[in-house]
Amino acid sequence: MTDSHNTEPTARFLRACRGLPVDRTPIWFMRQAGRYMAEYRAIRARYAMLDVIRTPELAAEVTLQPINAFDFDAAIIFADILPPLIGMGLELEFVKGEGPVIHNPLRTNYAIDMLAAPPAQETLAPTLQAIELAAAELAPRDIPLIGFAGAPFTLAAYAVEGGGSKNYTHVKSLMYSEPAAWQRLMSKLVTVQADYLLAQAKAGAAALQVFDSWAGMALGYSDYMRFVAPYNRALFHALRRADVPVINFSTGTAAFIDQVAACGGDVIGVDWRMPLDWYRSRIPADRAIQGNLDPVALLAPWRELKYQADDLLTRAAGQPGHIFNLGHGIFPNTPVETVQRVVDYVKEQTAK
Repeated sequence: MTDSHNTEPTARFLRACRGLPVDRTPIWFMRQAGRYMAEYRAIRARYAMLDVIRTPELAAEVTLQPINAFDFDAAIIFADILPPLIGMGLELEFVKGEGPVIHNPLRTNYAIDMLAAPPAQETLAPTLQAIELAAAELAPRDIPLIGFAGAPFTLAAYAVEGGGSKNYTHVKSLMYSEPAAWQRLMSKLVTVQADYLLAQAKAGAAALQVFDSWAGMALGYSDYMRFVAPYNRALFHALRRADVPVINFSTGTAAFIDQVAACGGDVIGVDWRMPLDWYRSRIPADRAIQGNLDPVALLAPWRELKYQADDLLTRAAGQPGHIFNLGHGIFPNTPVETVQRVVDYVKEQTAK
């Protein structure tokens, strides 16, 4: 399942990442390993979220669950974007009904200066071991494993806000009032995330995805260009050394998707807010595109889901370099039968 810029890969997902011809459109879903599957819920009934992530055998098992159930064209390692913050010195807890909580959020210059930037091999070894285990299981089936991490702004927002946010007041106040501290924070995050992603590729990840879940939700064009784009460019530049395809995924960035794409990435992952062909016309032709079914469509009756899937495939126009995915992560209350039906349908409709 080799993937180098000089060698053509055989796996259809990796071929699509490179814009190469495929026998049908590859399909995988963000958050495909998770709470909508009974197998996952059975594990979570016995283990906390961080315990699953920190136990390589469990993380690898959860990674493989959707592959075994639905035969997706790519797996994504079961992890979360936030554990790198633990190694940097933040106290992270996943609170039931509330989500991630950081008990010592970054609110002072001193706290930012005290952040560590340790190598991933020291602080994130269980995830790297899980990648080795899962990749070894997937290799005979020629199914690539995707490694991932959060983009600098999204991690900074969690670290400064202390959890989820609606208005991002703390992180934007820091950005505006302490630009030098902001630069130090973002530079540390670029260092940590680049090291982590490169280590994932070394451990066996055949592709990498960077999740910028919050930049487009929190910021407008000008702030994105000033406070985010330079650091995203630095991160994607560093990831060229991995020699695997890199997916640049963001949400809420339709208005400046061309500038998002300019930051880097072989594949641009797009949300569901605009049609796929609209995005395609604004993304350079030499990049692949991933997306962008609204995950809520998986909760709709089949006639509606089929309409939306057909519309997406029509807009994709069978061109090389399209990966069928959701425009955001799958919801926990998604019926598994619906996932199976739409996966089978996309495969049937796009088979050459």
